[in-house]
Amino acid sequence: MTRTSSTFLPPVMESRRWLDGITFSADRPLINVSQAAPVDPPPHALRQAIADAALTQTDAHLYGPVLGLPELRHEVATQWSAGYGGAVAADNVAITSGCNQAFCAAIVTLCDQGDEVILPTPWYFNHKMWLDMNGVRTIPLPVGAGLLPDPEKAAARITPRTRAIALVTPNNPGGVEYPADLVRAFFDLARSRGIALILDETYRNFDSRTGAPHDLLTDPDWAETLIQLYSFSKAYRLTGHRVGAMISSPQRLAEAEKFLDTVTICPNQLGQIAALWGMQNLAQWLSGERAEILDRRAAIEDNMPALETDGWRLLGCGAYFAYLQHPFADSSATLAPKLVREAGVLLLPGTMFTPQGDPLGLRSFRVAFANVDRDGIGALMHRLSGLGWPLAPDRANA
Repeated sequence: MTRTSSTFLPPVMESRRWLDGITFSADRPLINVSQAAPVDPPPHALRQAIADAALTQTDAHLYGPVLGLPELRHEVATQWSAGYGGAVAADNVAITSGCNQAFCAAIVTLCDQGDEVILPTPWYFNHKMWLDMNGVRTIPLPVGAGLLPDPEKAAARITPRTRAIALVTPNNPGGVEYPADLVRAFFDLARSRGIALILDETYRNFDSRTGAPHDLLTDPDWAETLIQLYSFSKAYRLTGHRVGAMISSPQRLAEAEKFLDTVTICPNQLGQIAALWGMQNLAQWLSGERAEILDRRAAIEDNMPALETDGWRLLGCGAYFAYLQHPFADSSATLAPKLVREAGVLLLPGTMFTPQGDPLGLRSFRVAFANVDRDGIGALMHRLSGLGWPLAPDRANA
């Protein structure tokens, strides 16, 4: 059996197959909260910048540097240094073909077959898939209250084969924002044990907190331990252009360059031009995008009391995601396709984010609300209430 054949199917693609043969009426359309990628195009000014580059910059259609355009690497370094209060240089930055590829590049620089990486559960499924396909053993770290991982429990799982701990904050799928002192505790743990801390901050632009979300980049030796990942896709609606970033030591990026050159040769040139233009010109627009996402988060919280009377619980909420515990007897894997048929709601079951048989996975759903406005969130919550399905024993006896 090959590693790809033993890896589970891409969850978003699998969930779309649940729509086959189902027709939704105009007065009860499908509410799709299965995927976080923005469905709207970039703002017009950014599209114009892409069009101008395509028409006037000949080198935009040629191979570029494997680690990305120098101008974009410099801009990331400058803004990160200012935003995090630390020292980040351009040679600490690699531009990748999306944040998923940044994670892939990080893992191939760290791990050999049989090595281990600790992932809090619920995990981001593409991280688990890449580890599986590379023969790297995933060590689950069940989260505690508030969907927060525990550094002490992580420490107990470190073995001689452990190469990294990977965190996502704001979290996918849970939405929670990891407190700065918790992120620091994981960094200190990783450094003390000689392993890497991979910190995926894809959704950093939609963090509800002001100021830097952690102080790791203020540490003069941060690059010896930290590998930070980022995505331009969510901030500037550039999902189809595939532009991400990996921030680490120049030595690690030199190793990552071997992988990146072999896989894509260079990141998308037009996408990089778009990302650079966005960073330099769209701060005010992005602030408005953040405010809208925070309002949608508030809408989830505002609508929860009605669901709570039916036994639902909001386990986590933030950035693009809400993580809900359902009250029903059946597994979320059984109920998710049923929700499409009976409620016109497409979302992902918690079983797609957890090890097989995990109790949290069986009782939870991820709601990706970035493409649903406040009214749509109200409609979603209404459809989830009063389903009348058999309750789990702990709810039936409540």
